[in-house]
Amino acid sequence: MVHSKKNIKKESLKLLGIGSPIIATQLLRMGLNFTDTVMAGNLSATDLAGVAIGNAIYMPIAIFCIGTLIAINPTVSQLLGARKFDEIGKNARQMFWLILGLSIPCFFLLRHLDIVMQLMGVQPEIIPLASGYLKAISWGILPFYAYAGIRFFSEGLSVTRPAMYIAIITIFLNIAANYVLMYGKLGFPQMGAIGAGYATSIVNLFGAAVFVLFTASFKPFKRFHIFKRISGPDWGYIKELLHVGVPNGVSSSMEVLLFATVSLLMGTLSVKAAAAHQIAINIAATMFMIPFGLSFAITQRVGFSYGKGAVEEARFRGFVGTGVCALIMTCTAILLFMAPNAIVSIYTDNAEVSALAVSLLFMAAIFQISDGLQVGGFGALRGLKDTRIPMVVNFIAYWVIGFPVGYLLGLKLGFGPKGLWIGLICGLTVAAFLHNLRFHKLTRR
Repeated sequence: MVHSKKNIKKESLKLLGIGSPIIATQLLRMGLNFTDTVMAGNLSATDLAGVAIGNAIYMPIAIFCIGTLIAINPTVSQLLGARKFDEIGKNARQMFWLILGLSIPCFFLLRHLDIVMQLMGVQPEIIPLASGYLKAISWGILPFYAYAGIRFFSEGLSVTRPAMYIAIITIFLNIAANYVLMYGKLGFPQMGAIGAGYATSIVNLFGAAVFVLFTASFKPFKRFHIFKRISGPDWGYIKELLHVGVPNGVSSSMEVLLFATVSLLMGTLSVKAAAAHQIAINIAATMFMIPFGLSFAITQRVGFSYGKGAVEEARFRGFVGTGVCALIMTCTAILLFMAPNAIVSIYTDNAEVSALAVSLLFMAAIFQISDGLQVGGFGALRGLKDTRIPMVVNFIAYWVIGFPVGYLLGLKLGFGPKGLWIGLICGLTVAAFLHNLRFHKLTRR
């Protein structure tokens, strides 16, 4: 393959065409949590705390399961490249059994997490609300995983717009359901934080139902016979999905847990440190949604090429995709360097918190490029269905290097919040280098 500027531009535009709706979907999904937080905060501080604590416990569980279901993306993209259409349908049907297998234990787990909150030392008045929120969410866990699984299936086939359209509708549905259930309108009792949980379940049910109807009626999907051929669990297919998905789920959880742990450690330094960190990390997380969304498109592009045996093409697409992620994050880094005060002013007018948040944004700017490189490289490896070694890499990068460095500098040597963020920079940089080095080695022949 001739890697001319024309080919690079063509691949970049194709990637952005597939990835832009995924980016929008990710941002809109973040918007659901934002609306829950704002509407709970307008009720009471206790309701806000109930939603916050409930989400903090719920997210690691959900991220592991969603990360596991991502396996359907590279699986179907490789099969599409190999033109094994019947196998695509079989994997889709087995995906639903996997969704059921993940949903059942999660349902019961979410309904019995009071003891965890007690062990965490959560204030007694918050526990009933947080527990009720989790129990309300548990009713929507099956449709939530179904929505996610079908979404990843569609994205693996380069069909990325339906999830975005559904996400747009669910934002408004979530606001309406929150208003009725949280505030007690239309004859419903005022349920506060617990109402937000039920609203989330309603939104998840709606999203799953619409996506199932779309998948069943979408003409290009009919050749896969997804719903026409009903079959029981086939361990061979499920095992392959787990083989790819579980390490991916663990990898995602390790990264999220690192950032969550750093947030908790900020709380041991000072209230202002915790507040400034929350502002900076929220901004960084929003920026991260751009390369994160593109990483799913990279997975599809690499998987399709690898499935048809075009390893050189897969290599080209993987590195172009990672390059696009790095370029975008270079732009966000420049933005953070150029206008940190204006960005922080959206969140707070407290002078001390603002000053610390601005200093952390400068550090966030430094790790923007590393973050883009690591998520792009990880997406490319996922396209090869290579997730076990990346899982080990993430453990080493985040927990053997990143966390100890941050803990040592931030808490032991007195560098404070900046020291903890240096640990994040180190972890992301190591992950970026090793993920891309592995992709280079796997595709160089």
